[in-house]
Amino acid sequence: MDSSLCALELLGVFCSVVAWLATLSTTLMSTWLTQSTALLSTESIQLGLWETCVVQDLGGLECRPYDTLLGLRQDIMVARTLMCVALAVGMLGLLLTIPGLHLVNSCQGQVEDLRCKSGLRVSGGAMCLLAGILVLVPVSYFANVAVIQFFDETVPEMVPRWEFGDALFCGWTAGFVYLVAGTMLLTSCLCQQGQNRNTPVPIPMVGVPPGIPFTRVRSEYV
Repeated sequence: MDSSLCALELLGVFCSVVAWLATLSTTLMSTWLTQSTALLSTESIQLGLWETCVVQDLGGLECRPYDTLLGLRQDIMVARTLMCVALAVGMLGLLLTIPGLHLVNSCQGQVEDLRCKSGLRVSGGAMCLLAGILVLVPVSYFANVAVIQFFDETVPEMVPRWEFGDALFCGWTAGFVYLVAGTMLLTSCLCQQGQNRNTPVPIPMVGVPPGIPFTRVRSEYV
């Protein structure tokens, strides 16, 4: 296998690991949306999937987790579900990709085993693409809600409005890196299949006794 394809596989695995860690950070962060008021500029409110925090300019931080699931906002519940599913799918894709790497000695080298390794990488790449979509959906939805409420002319200017938090940018980064990782893994499989098709297959000589040169056998039968 070409060394460039091996490097592409390793880079895809590295990107998937980075994306999974960024997804975990996005899920746990409490800064999905931030809100600050003009009447009380020394405090700001942070909205997350698991808790709400009040931050003071003097360094004080007070967080309160959500008390019940029944009274929770529907968009937060859906975002929780999608992010948890994205974490599970991303981990599954990583576990499928690692045994399918060319540098990992998980097969004996037969054609069927090489096809199995290629299938594992394809499955891992597809899982990465799915995880990226699952991350981008709730993050983009919260950003869309913040934009709509911020530019709503029916709301008075003195009413506090939600703005983008750091978790949204971390989530966008995680989703984009997941898409890049999945694309790299799928591209490495396609390039390997193209190399296998172009590689000539040796044709064994049938009926030639071992130890006899092919030129000698040919001269005897001509």
